[in-house]
Amino acid sequence: MKKGKGILITIVSLLIIIGLIFGIHTLTNHSAKSANSTITVGSQGSDYDIWNHIAKSPQAKKLGLKIKTKQITDGVQLNNATAQGSVDVNAFQSYAYLKAYNQEHKKNQLAALGTTYLEPLGIYSDKYKHINQIPNGATVAIANNPANTARGLLLLQSAGLIKLKKHFGTLGNTTDIASNPKHLKFKEIDDTTGPRVLHTVDVVLISNTVALEGHLNVLKDSIFHEKIDLSTRSNINVLATAKKNRHHKTYQKLVKLYHEPAIQKYIKDQYDGTKVEVNKPLSYLK
Repeated sequence: MKKGKGILITIVSLLIIIGLIFGIHTLTNHSAKSANSTITVGSQGSDYDIWNHIAKSPQAKKLGLKIKTKQITDGVQLNNATAQGSVDVNAFQSYAYLKAYNQEHKKNQLAALGTTYLEPLGIYSDKYKHINQIPNGATVAIANNPANTARGLLLLQSAGLIKLKKHFGTLGNTTDIASNPKHLKFKEIDDTTGPRVLHTVDVVLISNTVALEGHLNVLKDSIFHEKIDLSTRSNINVLATAKKNRHHKTYQKLVKLYHEPAIQKYIKDQYDGTKVEVNKPLSYLK
């Protein structure tokens, strides 16, 4: 009887040991797979081209990162894809845009991983060469999406053309203008059409991504543009991921990769310095 009991204990002990070995092996394989898995980076426009370059760069290889790029040209769809997991990280939006998206999509929350650059929003005109030449009653074309509408109004305030209400927020609009001494008229446009309407209105606010596609350089062709300061910190672009992945160490390596000197040299040369590097902690944005 004692002998049978001893055999049974031996068998159970062996099964436990085998189970532990198998479990460790599986866990190791899973960890290795996770470490070597491909990160899908979703982007659009010039940022898509940049991340195609980054994905193939020696710097990505050195950090052990395998990157697959995916282009989705609609910002909301790209954020939805990121929140739902078909895209791991996206690279296209300002922090203000991300906050506006989160306010409107309570079930699809995103979080910033790190800062990348400020792509200055510019005020453009075919008719006037200086901001002080803009006449009374001029028509200003402004983006019709919430984040860029607010950003455009803040830029007009910085240029001295309007004054906004004291508690103007990231989703503010033209009803929040406290003073409009030049009696400017506002025309809402799809923000991708800025260069095409430039000759039809007095003034157009154009994001630099769109300006580049229209062969405009914000540093040379605009009559006024954003600078890096506290008033523009919400306009700094970020890498974003689903909120649950905000502490994902592999995803966070993408931030370091973006700021590698060789990558920055490529971006500066390729885009004439219009994507101004911002390497700040996330706390700077808040």
